[in-house]
Amino acid sequence: MNDAALIDARGIHTYYGVSHILHGVDFVVRRGETVGLMGRNGMGKTTLLRSVLGLVRPRAGEVRIAGALMTEAAPYAIARKGIAYVPEGRGIFPSLSVRENLVMAARAGADGRRDWSFERVMRTFPRLAERLDHGGAQLSGGEQQMLTIGRALMTNPDLLILDEATEGLAPKISREIWGIIGQIKQAGIAAVIVDKNFAAVSAVADRALILVKGATVYEGSTAELRAQPELRVKYLGV
Repeated sequence: MNDAALIDARGIHTYYGVSHILHGVDFVVRRGETVGLMGRNGMGKTTLLRSVLGLVRPRAGEVRIAGALMTEAAPYAIARKGIAYVPEGRGIFPSLSVRENLVMAARAGADGRRDWSFERVMRTFPRLAERLDHGGAQLSGGEQQMLTIGRALMTNPDLLILDEATEGLAPKISREIWGIIGQIKQAGIAAVIVDKNFAAVSAVADRALILVKGATVYEGSTAELRAQPELRVKYLGV
């Protein structure tokens, strides 16, 4: 097995037009670990994810995925290295059925693994199993989020990136999603989680990175962050 970090991004500077969004950010995610990417709205979290995933090109710095230099690679090439992305806003295909949304994504992982079969995804998401023939647009917001996560798992990823996975969901559905994230962690899949629920993120994440105005102001264990309420108030408002 390749021991290189799944994501090793160094000195990332990203711009939107003349706006300098990320200021020399380092971001590392190792195999099997869960990282909470935190910060108030507009601090650069999604831009960092987009820079790592090839959706926007950094103006300076480098991105390595599983040891390979991928700074200028296309998003599909990065996905094939074992990275699955659950974007804010979900992005399911509303005109396709639940079954079609899942089956179209099915493929072996970067090392040929097929641990996440259709049947395993059905066991993990029993709500979806009851709605296989429903169109994506017929699902509730929580069910759409489950479908997006299930579709990502069908690619047998080494790393799952979740951007605002529980945004706008009812508390009961949010708890279900967090339970599923816990199962994914236990299965050994690495994860990056962006979410405003500090308690939930810190309960599952091994490490945290906090961005303020596109720069890193904290990087360390979530246990250390929980023990420093003054930092949480200052940078997260919680």
